[in-house]
Amino acid sequence: MPDQSIPQTRTVEAPPAEAASDDATPGEGISRRRLLGTAGATGLVLGAAGGAVGYASAPAGATPLTSLGEDMAMFHGKHQPGITEGLQARGHLVAFDLAAGAGRKEAAALLRRWSTTAQRLMAGEAAAQDDTDVARDAGPSSLTITFGFGNSFFSRTGLEKQRPASLDPLPDFSSDHLDKARSNGDLWVQIGANDALVAFHALRTIQKDAGSAAKVRWQMNGFNRTPGATSHKMTARNLMGQLDGTRNPKPTEPDFDRRIFVPASGTTDPAWMANGSYAVVRRIRMLLDDWEKLSVQAQENLVGRRKSNGAALSGGGETTAMDLEKTDAKGALVVPINAHARIARPDQNGGAAMLRRPFSYHDGIAADGTPDAGLLFVCWQADPLRGFVTVQRKLDRGDALSTYIRHEASGLFAVPGGAAEGEYVGQRLLEG
Repeated sequence: MPDQSIPQTRTVEAPPAEAASDDATPGEGISRRRLLGTAGATGLVLGAAGGAVGYASAPAGATPLTSLGEDMAMFHGKHQPGITEGLQARGHLVAFDLAAGAGRKEAAALLRRWSTTAQRLMAGEAAAQDDTDVARDAGPSSLTITFGFGNSFFSRTGLEKQRPASLDPLPDFSSDHLDKARSNGDLWVQIGANDALVAFHALRTIQKDAGSAAKVRWQMNGFNRTPGATSHKMTARNLMGQLDGTRNPKPTEPDFDRRIFVPASGTTDPAWMANGSYAVVRRIRMLLDDWEKLSVQAQENLVGRRKSNGAALSGGGETTAMDLEKTDAKGALVVPINAHARIARPDQNGGAAMLRRPFSYHDGIAADGTPDAGLLFVCWQADPLRGFVTVQRKLDRGDALSTYIRHEASGLFAVPGGAAEGEYVGQRLLEG
């Protein structure tokens, strides 16, 4: 769980409370209210937004949608949604395998259906066919739907020559206890929203759209704090009670795009990955029964930061630079040499960085009688070898926190750039 934070989605009425930090810079987004107001002022034909009015609006005299429900992410764009937006309250991660006999043609038809569905649902509209009405009373609620391709997708579709070298399998790590049935997959879908029913509605619709072309390989469900639940913007907490994500890259940083997104030219990646990114997905179980037996001071020494406010043990506030050389009266390092935050720092890993955008999870009590809970770790980078792999190798060699976590599932997916108007996600790969 590298020590980095999440940039925020831009909202019209007020920024979500679940910001990365007080100085986090908003990402791209638009509220449904602003979208409709702009359309009325300019004479723009509403199109999909017009459908959203009929599906999501309340009856006359009813309480209008709150800003939480109105917030709307855009489907079309340079990058796919669900990468730079702020953390969402609910999430579903789903991997699919193509059905026996399904190939490139069936995959193209599936991505076309999925893209149409994503565009409609993200605008607050009903599904094109057989909508279940689960989300009828809600607005878009910051819904994002993101699509990616696994290593095996390319052999299944006869597109081996288009498979990026960056999709080579991740190396083994000593903390891995991976369940192969819950790892990898031909296709990956990330769904996030600030309303549980909106997220579930998208999940069910995407699953039904798969039809006979693909079947679910695995599904994981997660959550974060709901935006607005805190009195001020702050970094999210994980299930260990720690602020999780203080040093995430921010879109305002000059090298953000270079680190997170595949460039449009001058790269060894195939052209269809331009403006895309690579998602590493890890199900990280937290051994909470053992963790919670530790004193707060012991927990802080393992992490290298204060539990109360995320400040480095060397002093200051959450965003104060960590002093790696500071010692106490006895000459011992204030931030222990094996503290998680020290080891995960980009300046301790040749500048390696990734954009973390996780969800917490709790799936009840495991067979061993302990909580089956932890982090659905999702990180984004232009090159997983220089991002996740570099940092995880360093953590694998001596992270003090590793005693209290277990990596139980893993996946690596190529997430192409956003679809332009009239395109579906992956079209440049499947029809190129």
